[in-house]
Amino acid sequence: MNENGTDTVEQQSPTPDVTIVLPCYNEETHVVAEVERICAAMDASGTAYELLAYDDASSDGTLARLREAEERLPHLEVIAFGHNGGAGTVRRIGSQRARGDIVVWTDADMTYPNERIPELVALLHEDPAVDQVVGARRQEAGSHRLLRIPAKWAIRKIAEHLTNTRIPDLNSGLRAFRRKVALPYLRLLPPGFSCVTTITLAFLSNQHRVEYLPIDYAKRSGDSKFHFVRDAYRYILQVLRMVMYFNPLKVLMPPALWLLGIGAAKFVFDQVRNPLYIPNNTVMLVMTGLIVGAMALLADLIVRSRNGV
Repeated sequence: MNENGTDTVEQQSPTPDVTIVLPCYNEETHVVAEVERICAAMDASGTAYELLAYDDASSDGTLARLREAEERLPHLEVIAFGHNGGAGTVRRIGSQRARGDIVVWTDADMTYPNERIPELVALLHEDPAVDQVVGARRQEAGSHRLLRIPAKWAIRKIAEHLTNTRIPDLNSGLRAFRRKVALPYLRLLPPGFSCVTTITLAFLSNQHRVEYLPIDYAKRSGDSKFHFVRDAYRYILQVLRMVMYFNPLKVLMPPALWLLGIGAAKFVFDQVRNPLYIPNNTVMLVMTGLIVGAMALLADLIVRSRNGV
């Protein structure tokens, strides 16, 4: 009630249905065009949304450009980091802060067709059984293509084998998912690019349904932040780490069985060649297989007794 004795209604923005999390780092030449493209597509779809644009301590004028756009785009909220935390940190904090039931991740470098975000959201609305929709790229347009394509193919095949699932695109940066499903896994996200791999594997390893929408992938604007050797190494480690976290038997039991099998075969060979004599290397093979197998069973017991994730 105001001073004139009449009731007043507090003006609040409606709760959005979709939250779009956009990491921005040194994107001043194109970041405004990107946020305008996203807002135009979402406005045309009629879906209530918020766009959280995080400036990850850019060293150029990215933050200033975002602040200018924020004044005229009502659904845009700009958050500035004091230090560079990485895309994974931005996506984790943005997803935790999100008010929408559906969270969208994408990039600000003009590579992804962000005008298609409403399509990803619509797939989640149409089928309640789907928990995540990933924009699966039809082609690779990044730097170091001759190295990236075979490396990503090999890592993806490892992930498919470990999860028993076909994965058209393991590390696409464009995806939409249900926030309540993702919340338990957000604390697992690494700070770098492999956060998208992590959220994919977390969903697949826990039997959450993931669908893939084919998309085109354009050449990025500005300089690439991808470092082939370092980031490829992190991708491999993250695939193994996530599968170990959810299904350690998949990683540890095969080498344990191989070691035991080779040790047993060598024991038979040794006895035929020299009865009653067991070489040290045969003992080492069998003992190593038993130790790795015991570790696999112990790790599996820990996973199954763990509350939540």
